[in-house]
Amino acid sequence: MASNQDRSPDLAAGSTATETVTVDPSRLNLLVVDNEAAHARAMTESLEKVGYVCEVATSGPEAAKLIERETYDIIITDMVMNDVDGMQILKLAQDRLPECEVVMVTGHATVPIAVEAMQRGAFNFLEKPITPNRLRAIAEKAAEAVFLKRQNTELLQRLDERYGFEGIIYVSKKMQNVVDRVRRIAATDATVLITGENGTGKEIIAQAIHQNSPRRNKRIVAINTGAIAENLVESELFGHVKGSFTDAVSDREGAFQYANGGTLFLDEVGDMPLSTQIKLLRVLEEHQITRVGDNKTIKVNVRLISATNRPLDDMIAAGTFRNDLYHRLRVVTVELPPLRERAEDVVPLMDHFRKLFLRRHDKPSAHFTPAVTKRFYEYAWPGNVRELRNFVETMVVLDTDGKLDLDDLPPELSDGSEEVVGEAGIEFGAESSLIGQPLSVIERWAIEEPLKLTNDNREEAAKVLGIGARTLYRRLDQYKKDEDES
Repeated sequence: MASNQDRSPDLAAGSTATETVTVDPSRLNLLVVDNEAAHARAMTESLEKVGYVCEVATSGPEAAKLIERETYDIIITDMVMNDVDGMQILKLAQDRLPECEVVMVTGHATVPIAVEAMQRGAFNFLEKPITPNRLRAIAEKAAEAVFLKRQNTELLQRLDERYGFEGIIYVSKKMQNVVDRVRRIAATDATVLITGENGTGKEIIAQAIHQNSPRRNKRIVAINTGAIAENLVESELFGHVKGSFTDAVSDREGAFQYANGGTLFLDEVGDMPLSTQIKLLRVLEEHQITRVGDNKTIKVNVRLISATNRPLDDMIAAGTFRNDLYHRLRVVTVELPPLRERAEDVVPLMDHFRKLFLRRHDKPSAHFTPAVTKRFYEYAWPGNVRELRNFVETMVVLDTDGKLDLDDLPPELSDGSEEVVGEAGIEFGAESSLIGQPLSVIERWAIEEPLKLTNDNREEAAKVLGIGARTLYRRLDQYKKDEDES
């Protein structure tokens, strides 16, 4: 099963750039490199007094061996050393420790070389004689830079988690086929058309394609053409110049310019006006745009991913969608199956969203009862994954006893006759034959039902039951043993 922790939708790349960074020196490893042992010791003592963890190398070769073997966050190295000098230390650190910051120590005569080192990626330089205050100030700035790098790395990891292939929750063969196809598509620069009902996750697929493409270091811009007033679609896509219409009080970039070098995702492309379809076709053919009210063309380099829940073939026949644009958009296609056609994914999705919303709403642990799991499994899900996600959030928010039971269900699922549910979540109304049965029989039924719902996926069944996988395995082994002995 592919799984992933959901990432918060309010994350934005670059959000850490303006954040105040709190530096904890004790969490950083420093390497001080200087041919003069006394000078190295003096710098180390000064830094250790404010909490830094330091190691000393009294030669370039010694430092090189340490860098090959250990991990450092900051390196403070003398420029002029025998055998291996500061520039070589900088290069080695860049190759071996990409998140490490290197500070060069130099005499007056070698300041130009230190400046050259900064141009090659050194963080800063210290000119001798070095005062403790100056040393600590530079170290603190370098530490802040290290922490910012860490935050940005963590952010990118979280983005990868949400929009990578591991962020697509499934166990079904149908979704496995989709993911396999998307993996192949992502590595190319092909134009993609994603089809599927509302709520099937078309934007998640578009994001996954972008995040795993050669353009992943550039931005992806998402535009829902169905949510924009018809008279503003062209302005949103191509931009406009000042005075081109009543509200155009200044020049404005459109989505194509903003996404230049990256990916543009056009959702609900079937709702695009015919006049805009003509211009979009021209952009795809010529790779250049013209802003509303302007005569100049602007070259753009954008990968286009579009999506629709509408039958474009029927729209072409009706004359509401251009046939030539359709073929331009569907160089490769991805068709997302509705949730009702991959029911085996319901339970994994339930568990994924349960964990997500418990964290988001700061709620204690809570688990679905077998009765609720059965209800979810049998529901048709007209709103697909989006509807399931919303239902789970509703239940988590309303829950008061740590048991996500029938009384927590939203109205769409709570209508109809309610089963009588005991403390263990057993549906006595649905399984009246269990009344009067020994506890061992009831327990076995309660374990076997989630196994049926999860297509015999024992790990998922254990999650539904709120027990450890090992416990479930032991119970099943015992049942088999009992059968063999009977």
